[in-house]
Amino acid sequence: MAHGPHLVIIGVGHVGSDVLTYATTLGLFARISLIDIDQDVSKGQALDHHQATGVLPMLSTVVEQADYTACADADVIIVAAGPSVSPAAAESVGTASRNSLAEINAPVIRQVMAGISAHTHSAAVILITNPLDVNVHIASTEFDYPRSLIFGTGTALDSARLRRIIADRTGVSPDSVQALMLGEHGATAFPYLSHATVGGLTLPEISKILDIPAFDHEEIGKAVVDAAFDVFYAKKWTSSGIARSAIALARNVVLDQKAVAPVCTVADGVLGFHGEVSLSLPAIVGANGVERHLEIPLDDWETEHLTISAESVRRVYDSVAEH
Repeated sequence: MAHGPHLVIIGVGHVGSDVLTYATTLGLFARISLIDIDQDVSKGQALDHHQATGVLPMLSTVVEQADYTACADADVIIVAAGPSVSPAAAESVGTASRNSLAEINAPVIRQVMAGISAHTHSAAVILITNPLDVNVHIASTEFDYPRSLIFGTGTALDSARLRRIIADRTGVSPDSVQALMLGEHGATAFPYLSHATVGGLTLPEISKILDIPAFDHEEIGKAVVDAAFDVFYAKKWTSSGIARSAIALARNVVLDQKAVAPVCTVADGVLGFHGEVSLSLPAIVGANGVERHLEIPLDDWETEHLTISAESVRRVYDSVAEH
């Protein structure tokens, strides 16, 4: 048995296979276990990636097909199970399309969480499966599992897209941009621009210095949401960005990075929420999962859009909640 951090990936389709690729190249995990409803897929992925560890300078990570018993000694479990919305359904990004996907994937998440919780209550569980906010709420509120250890990739990818857009418009590297998308991982996500900075300068300051148009909340928020669909309609799915986001969060847990990230969790005791909805807000992520939410100041526009986002998520959750 390999000694060192153990990762379990549940669902190794388009997204899960990219998670696996980034996990093996990261070199952080001694053992990676794959679970999929299609056992031929998990077997094939395990064989393919195990053989690839023979390519120098890859590390000799153990990659194996597994079942839920592998969760017993897992440090991190990444859940990418369940279908994603089809291109035809994605033409409507409103409540109807999210309801449709929730009806399909809510039972998947309940089955996955039952499998996980039968074998562990100590691994960090990172969800990717959409509609993400609804699935995080199901996993967090319907199972006797520590809430701090269950979180979704949230708006981490949305925030990366926002930073990329701001970087492109200002002509700087994305690592010089501090900016977040918040709320739902979906159509009602909104940019937190009131405290966004480029090299320590606020957006109005950098716009004036560079003599470029001001950043508009509505326009840039739409650009971020549209960026996801640009990828989706071209290749029929998105996988690379979300997989990188999930692995970055897993790294934060394993290395106890105490990194601030806009992960999706049950919003409880923060910004006026009391556990009624799950959505993405800044939180400190470390070895204990989500260790603390940050009570951030919002301007009036951001407050309004946080409310809109929360109501959108809650409507979809109510449609699939078990009463």
